Amino acid sequence: MNKNKISIRPATVQDAAALLDIYRPYVEETAVSFEYETPSVQDFAGRVAAIRGKYPYLAAVQDGRLLGYAYAAAFKERAAYDWAVETTVYVGQEARGAGVGRGLYEALEACLAAQNILNLNACIAVPQGDDPYLSRDSVAFHTRLGYRPVGEFRQCGYKFGRWYNMLWMEKHIGAHQSNQPRVKAFEEVWEELEAQYE
Repeated sequence: MNKNKISIRPATVQDAAALLDIYRPYVEETAVSFEYETPSVQDFAGRVAAIRGKYPYLAAVQDGRLLGYAYAAAFKERAAYDWAVETTVYVGQEARGAGVGRGLYEALEACLAAQNILNLNACIAVPQGDDPYLSRDSVAFHTRLGYRPVGEFRQCGYKFGRWYNMLWMEKHIGAHQSNQPRVKAFEEVWEELEAQYE
């Protein structure tokens, strides 16, 4: 890896502490995450392990340091939902605005497309006005990447003594067919994509 170059690779359970360092401020200082308490490293490693294999869990790395991560998870558990996922991205505070989030989401989308997944869904907390804990930056970010709003739940999240809405946005990345190809596991497709992100 060239100095200052950002590479993207699958996250591992051994990355849990570094991933958690990125996630912690979102839990403790913002309403971006609706968790009240930061999970333990062990719990976070379990989350990574639960997703790895079937879906991508990607980390952006520069000079050996993790800058951010993105992953996909099942949208719903029923078989008919297999072609739809929920997408998530978090970027370290010092790396925001440097294109890390876009790079992670573009890599995530390439992986999901190779898996034959079609529908990307993002569930985004939104404030009801000016708010010290939450902006509409995530909505703008997803809009720039081609997501569109499809529904908003009102006052369904409570944190820091405030009520927040949840906006669902979606993006279609493939053709919906009557004889839809099966969804491949992430491990089946990553080897072909890996060289693009080293």
